[in-house]
Amino acid sequence: MGEIDQAFVQEQEHRPKLSIIEAQGIPEIDLSPLFHHQVPNPSAIDALVKEIGSACKEWGFFQVTNHGVSLSLRHKLEEASRLFFDLSLEEKKKVARDAINPTGYYDTEHTKNVRDWKEVFDFLSKDPTLIPVTSDEHDDQVTQWTNQSPQSPPNFRTIIEDYIEEIEKLAFKLLELIALSLGVEAKRFEGFFKNQTSFIRFNHYPPCPYPHLALGVGRHKDSGALTVLAQDEVGGLEVKRKSDQEWVLVKPIPDAYIINVGDIIQVWSNDAYESVEHRAMVKKEKERFSIPFFFNPGHDAEIKPLEELINEENPSKYKAYKWGKFLVNRINSNFKKQDGENLQIYHYKLP
Repeated sequence: MGEIDQAFVQEQEHRPKLSIIEAQGIPEIDLSPLFHHQVPNPSAIDALVKEIGSACKEWGFFQVTNHGVSLSLRHKLEEASRLFFDLSLEEKKKVARDAINPTGYYDTEHTKNVRDWKEVFDFLSKDPTLIPVTSDEHDDQVTQWTNQSPQSPPNFRTIIEDYIEEIEKLAFKLLELIALSLGVEAKRFEGFFKNQTSFIRFNHYPPCPYPHLALGVGRHKDSGALTVLAQDEVGGLEVKRKSDQEWVLVKPIPDAYIINVGDIIQVWSNDAYESVEHRAMVKKEKERFSIPFFFNPGHDAEIKPLEELINEENPSKYKAYKWGKFLVNRINSNFKKQDGENLQIYHYKLP
């Protein structure tokens, strides 16, 4: 990625600011009450539920520490990811995504019609993953997506699979706390994830000679349920603060995870919680790595506000949609310039 190609240049109003505001107040939540007691302490769990509820409401983002994921496994994964991106382009392209299977390596993703300054490797949580063939609501055909396995670094696949197992446990626990914070039963969301379409992504943001023009990932909201992000010490994640719509930098806490609620939780909660815009900055001298896990329901999950949260004072704000159809529509729009904006949850908003 040498001289800047116009495809990477953000429109004036979306370019990164060179004076960076560091986020004060993005909640840091200690999850040790979930893990460090033989018998859970109900009042500690209640306090945790309150903290998570207010973080989801105020920010849509929070960081978790003492989260139960093995740090040695995480460090092994980060090291393997660096080794993979160090390979030659020719070697990485041996596991390139194609029109039939959107897993694997690619470096031409577009966000909001502008190319991202990054390269990625995607790996499914469940192999194979069932997915609709088309986004047509009247077409019931499904197909299977499968993972591609790089030859190098050795054991990359095994390390990824071990890590996914741990990160999924964390995601389910967070989902329970979010359910309780909404006043519904802890396991309320579990059934939606029966044939989950979750995946892990490895991001590499190379140094960029024009960090004031390009972004690693342009502004967007996550369309799934929950994102669990490991970012390195370089940092670069910016979140749009709800109170004043300013872009603020999320300072990395060593070994913590950054959690954000996605569009699906916004719909389930009937707008009690909001999926918030975020983006990734790039640096002039430093490369940056991050590893998000996108926790997504099964393709056949019908997404709509939870019945328990709907009443005369709070009527349903969304019509139902099928997650798999939404996903296929979105994926088809990520790899080429569109005439208009891709599908968003506000397209399902009820008048």
